[in-house]
Amino acid sequence: MSDFLRRLQLRVGHQFSNPALLDQALTHRSSSKNHYERLEYLGDALLGVFVAEELFRKFPDGREGQLTRLRARLVKKETLAEIARELDLGSCLNLGSGELKSGGRQRPSILADALEAVICAIYLDSTFEVCRQVVLQWYCERLQNLTLNDEQRDPKTRLQEVLQGRQSPLPEYRLVAEPPSPIDGGEPNFQVACKVAELDEEIIATGPSRRIAEQTAAAQVLEQINVGK
Repeated sequence: MSDFLRRLQLRVGHQFSNPALLDQALTHRSSSKNHYERLEYLGDALLGVFVAEELFRKFPDGREGQLTRLRARLVKKETLAEIARELDLGSCLNLGSGELKSGGRQRPSILADALEAVICAIYLDSTFEVCRQVVLQWYCERLQNLTLNDEQRDPKTRLQEVLQGRQSPLPEYRLVAEPPSPIDGGEPNFQVACKVAELDEEIIATGPSRRIAEQTAAAQVLEQINVGK
């Protein structure tokens, strides 16, 4: 197994007994006939059950409509692509030359589909409960910050909506610096830059995870572009 896949397993939180399952989950149809689409099908269903059950437990007073909207937000392709980026799934994808040249490693649809396939691969390699625990760990921060007020939007979503309403380009996020390895010491902070057309300079923010750093940067951008609006 390559070092890339060994490190990916650490980030994902599961050590595969059958590494071939992980390899298939990372293989796009442009690269091989043994691609991830069948795994993606079952992974999507598993994800829906994991998230629905967790929301059911977390919000005992939640109405069906509220829980359905929260589940939809958590399992939508955009959210899956975000999680895939946090796991750096794109760097391990097996893509055909055409997809590679066209930026397939960062395409949200491919990242989301591959993540669902990885969920299925973990399930087939272990048990339903092991898979559930791994997946919910990916969602830990999102679930902790969730409320039944389903009209509430996180800063990244609000920023996107504001820019769309102004017919401006969507924000661009890039990782400026990753935290040092634990053996090197130092603060475990990610540094992320957010660029929007309405501001001359990027906004840079830090956080204990890439997602939180991006949310912080988006919140700061919102403050600046809404001044005097």
